[in-house]
Amino acid sequence: MTGNTAFETRYGFARKDVRLDNWRLRPFSQWSFQNVGELVPSVHVAAAPGGEEEVKSLGALLEEKVTLAGGAETVEAFLKRSDTDGLTILKGGRLVGDWSAPHMAFGQRHIIFSISKSVTAILAGILQGEGVFDPEAPVTEYIPEAKGSAYGDASVRNVLDMTVSLDFEEAYLDPESAFARYRRATLWNPGGGSESLAAFLLTLPRLAEPHGQTYRYRSPNSDMLGILVERASGKRVSDLLSEKLWLPLGAASEMSVTVDMEGTARTAGGMSMTPRDLARIGEMMRQGGTANGRRIVPEAWVHDTVASGGSHEAWRRGTMAFLFPKGRYRNKWYQMGTPSGAFCGIGIHGQWLYVNPSDEVVIAKMSSQPEPVDDQLDLDVVAFFEALSRMV
Repeated sequence: MTGNTAFETRYGFARKDVRLDNWRLRPFSQWSFQNVGELVPSVHVAAAPGGEEEVKSLGALLEEKVTLAGGAETVEAFLKRSDTDGLTILKGGRLVGDWSAPHMAFGQRHIIFSISKSVTAILAGILQGEGVFDPEAPVTEYIPEAKGSAYGDASVRNVLDMTVSLDFEEAYLDPESAFARYRRATLWNPGGGSESLAAFLLTLPRLAEPHGQTYRYRSPNSDMLGILVERASGKRVSDLLSEKLWLPLGAASEMSVTVDMEGTARTAGGMSMTPRDLARIGEMMRQGGTANGRRIVPEAWVHDTVASGGSHEAWRRGTMAFLFPKGRYRNKWYQMGTPSGAFCGIGIHGQWLYVNPSDEVVIAKMSSQPEPVDDQLDLDVVAFFEALSRMV
């Protein structure tokens, strides 16, 4: 009998089998997405004391049926089909219930990938409200050394709205791409430690098209945003998260964010937290920027982010218009363009924070989908959320 017997029984592989070169692949991701800090250097943000929580079952809701593109299936069947690890649903600010896969314990942190972008933008909104961060300023006002890079003539607004004309592709599965070099700089892939994240960002070239015209999903923009908020505030991202968001939010569990060789936070995708705490962020946004009777981010910023701001034309010219045909993208959040006024944050491998203002519903979904991006499944997830919002 080995020390890994219980681990292997639960996950089907040994801990030693999970490495930096395979942690985002199934089946290893079912464990590694909950334990990123064992693989990538991370900094932790503590919660306020006394935040112990108990699981609440979704009960009979799991047997209710939803009709999706492939036909009718139960809520629980879809959660399993979409490789859900953890789910929390709120209605009118009250907990409807939680669901966890067998390999994810309730209260466990899970990486949220690109929903980290949306969280980082909240920090930018808070700093904007404090008058220390100007979204219309040039990037070089905060980062003079960006001159000569793709960001040299871009505005902070371009960074926030993903309209930087950046010559870079999100080639998740190409080991020879610039994206692979990017992941090495974040210490997410083997071979990192010779080039920092900031140094990498300042080498990126631009396209000929003017900034501001086309929505281009480029993760480096959101790591650049993390550096921008640090320069504007004079504080590390982890300290800003603690002081400005995590403690005021009333988060019940600590969160973490991965860092590079210089301690720069991976604000584009490195945050981990529990489903409940992710849902708290969604509820704070649904409430116009308040939580526990306390204002966290300006109401005008939230309204601009989730309802009125952003360019539909820039969105339409991008590559994700199929998902939200009437959508927009503003401050790292997606406006879905539906009658409910729903908005969301999305991360690869099936991470979602869905907020439906009309139905007063917030859904946090954390997953370990095998593929980084699955367009058809994304469409099913959106339809599932809409159906679930009507049911609860």
